[in-house]
Amino acid sequence: MFLVAQLVITIFTIVGLFGGNVNPAGNTARAMLVYALPLLILANAVLIIYWLLRKRWFLVFIPILTIACCIPYIGTLYQFGSPDKGVDGKAGLKIASYNVALFGRETSGFMAQDILAEMRRQKVDVLCMQEYNEVSGDRKNSTSYKEYFPYMQEGRDDMVIYSRYPIRKHKTIIFDDTNNSAMWADIEVNGEEIRIFNVHLQTTGINRTMHQAAKMQMNGGYEVSNSRLLNAIYGNYTIGMLFRAGQAVTVANEKRSSEKPCIVCGDFNDVPYSFVYNTMLGNMVDGFKECGGGFMNTYRGKKPVRIDYIFHDEALKGLTYYRGDITYSDHYPVFMKIAVQ
Repeated sequence: MFLVAQLVITIFTIVGLFGGNVNPAGNTARAMLVYALPLLILANAVLIIYWLLRKRWFLVFIPILTIACCIPYIGTLYQFGSPDKGVDGKAGLKIASYNVALFGRETSGFMAQDILAEMRRQKVDVLCMQEYNEVSGDRKNSTSYKEYFPYMQEGRDDMVIYSRYPIRKHKTIIFDDTNNSAMWADIEVNGEEIRIFNVHLQTTGINRTMHQAAKMQMNGGYEVSNSRLLNAIYGNYTIGMLFRAGQAVTVANEKRSSEKPCIVCGDFNDVPYSFVYNTMLGNMVDGFKECGGGFMNTYRGKKPVRIDYIFHDEALKGLTYYRGDITYSDHYPVFMKIAVQ
């Protein structure tokens, strides 16, 4: 029984590692295995202990080799050591990406000003915000933001890029049938223009489904069976996954058309090694794998997952990469310093 379990878990793990290579459209089950990779790796680790206790020395190599195949994936979640903050003092372009979740819809402006204070403290040169609309409307022109970030460009309502360097050109990327979007801005740094993408891809919809199910049960008169709830969660996640896949392809095609060095950052709402991650990454460099440290999760909810990223072209070089600890959103901000000419 354990040998069969080992073979099944090994097969699922290997298929999951390559699940992000196929578009979820028509390959939903294979693409979904990517999300189970942490559990599959844990199951292999448990089986290593089991085979050792049973003294099945030959069989213990199966889960060991399986986990060895997962080392590149594990590197997207954890890097040994810690970011060298001393390197952050070197000359370069400091990028921050933060989904501000509409500033909690508070109207006093305190959150927006405290976030600005943190960006000053971190000496951020370019700030990319997602979910910026509605209550942020009267903050975008505030004197305090303009004093530190003289240049600013909005995309769609949920998008903004603040910069301490001149913005020479910009474009908004509209996604069909959704309120999500992306944008880019050409920022001139020491005479060289760098194209910075700010991206906010489709959400999963699971939290909304769970909230609606709980509300129905609390109101009484409705019974939500486990099967109906699971089908709703699976359906919402599948739909979100398909939307994100198309949006990622759109952004990747836009990036490939650029003749300037690119930096891509934002809230992808998807995990490493997924189709979205692989498509957005392309031949770029994942900043965390290059110069990050420790465990990287960027979502503050019950699921400690990494869904916010900063990538850059190979022509650029990362100096340091780390996550901030401010808690005004359901996301953490991500910071990266990149060396420029």
